[in-house]
Amino acid sequence: MTPDGPTRTPAHVLILGGTTEGRTLAAALDGRPGLRVTSSLAGRVAQPRLPVGEVRIGGFGGPDGLADWLRAEAVDAVVDATHPFAAGMSNNAALAAAATGVPLLVLRRPGFAPVAGDRWHLAPSLTAAATLLPGLGRRVFLSSGRQGIAAFAHLDGLHFLARSVDRPEPPLPLSLEVLLDRGPFTLDGERALLREHRIDVVVTKDSGGAATAPKLTAARELGLPVVVVERPPVPAGLPVTPDVAGAVRWLEQRA
Repeated sequence: MTPDGPTRTPAHVLILGGTTEGRTLAAALDGRPGLRVTSSLAGRVAQPRLPVGEVRIGGFGGPDGLADWLRAEAVDAVVDATHPFAAGMSNNAALAAAATGVPLLVLRRPGFAPVAGDRWHLAPSLTAAATLLPGLGRRVFLSSGRQGIAAFAHLDGLHFLARSVDRPEPPLPLSLEVLLDRGPFTLDGERALLREHRIDVVVTKDSGGAATAPKLTAARELGLPVVVVERPPVPAGLPVTPDVAGAVRWLEQRA
């Protein structure tokens, strides 16, 4: 008991995802009275950038496991701030929220938008992107993440430069150079990379955000074709906000 009455249990917010938006949201909520914030990271990166505050790393065991965790930890609201291509986690979150009645908001940064001079080729998947490459170029800058490299492993006669935070695992293309690096990246750096490696086609996911956008500008300046893998849809019926400010407002409305 406090002098003014019963002690109030802090409202518990779960933030899913190790994205820039997830870290920014955790920082915006950190230290707010009457609020407990837990950030959950998938654990796919060996040394992730950790958000401030309470952090858990690893999966939940599917939608049922996540639902059990929400109940056990008395979670009051969930913000899905996972990567735009983390469709499995987003679907699990939607199912768990429906099963428990916990409000769920999807925080998704806007996707990339083409401008005059872009030579984009849209593909619905990495597999579809791979089918386009032989007709577009021979030296490929593959910036679609290490887990997607396997979709290009069967392509002989092409040379790949793949950039990822951690080293990819087989299956891998026969001619592959791996560049271990982490964004944000600069326009000057992307120009130099494309020229130095004599890249003639770029593959990227429509992840959006400023951290990886300079490669699109560099490709446009050099007149290179870019295969853009379209992002999966957000689970139907969920509220969506494009920025952290919108997520904070949504949470304040539920306080």
